[in-house]
Amino acid sequence: MVPCLFMCSTARENGERLRKRKEDTDMAMLANDWAQALDSEFHKPYYKNLYLFVREEYSKRVVYPPADDIFNAFHFTPLSKVKVLLLGQDPYHNEHQAHGMSFSVLPDQREIPPSLQNIYQELHDDLGCYIPNNGYLQKWADQGVLLLNTVLTVRAHQANSHQGKGWEEFTDAVIRAVNEQDRPIVYLLWGRPAQSKIPMLTNPKHLILKAPHPSPLSAYRGFFGCKHFSQCNDFLKANGVEPIDWQIENINE
Repeated sequence: MVPCLFMCSTARENGERLRKRKEDTDMAMLANDWAQALDSEFHKPYYKNLYLFVREEYSKRVVYPPADDIFNAFHFTPLSKVKVLLLGQDPYHNEHQAHGMSFSVLPDQREIPPSLQNIYQELHDDLGCYIPNNGYLQKWADQGVLLLNTVLTVRAHQANSHQGKGWEEFTDAVIRAVNEQDRPIVYLLWGRPAQSKIPMLTNPKHLILKAPHPSPLSAYRGFFGCKHFSQCNDFLKANGVEPIDWQIENINE
């Protein structure tokens, strides 16, 4: 059985409405201002194909994150509240890690992924944040950090397995929507895939910060010492915007 694939109980309760819109593949059922910003994407041919692909993947394989969590980045961070866009690539592909926000893992996941460990190390060196015992980043999302991956689903234990299926076109639309916001916003672009989006970022009110990816393979090439977190907060404060409290607190064992 396919899990509640992007459509919760309201879909069942409104079966007739959905039958009349059977050509619509509005997977997200977004309730906040992202719904209007992304509405046109849900009616494009690529998105219908993406929907069919993802639905089949969830019906036949183990796919992460859980279907109900795919759009968490948008649920937790409305477009009107975005202060920072932190762009990742693929969701984590191991069990009980991915939950719809880039770099974040579920609060009871005590094994912090290596890239996030390096992010915490840079936070410690840059702002003096202590290194927490968990990798749950919802606190950032609640403050306006859009934790966006360019691809929103992945097969278990198969990195990049959902690349090239349509997610990139969808998340490009997300990036364009953020670029159009008429207020100061910071982009944290770590690694070449994230930095490939720079030509889309044309708003002079925004700040683009670039560094190597925080993975163990590249963090020592310039991610460590980039001081992006203090630069981000300095920019926000200089523009009259409340800075981000980057400290993730420990979770009691």
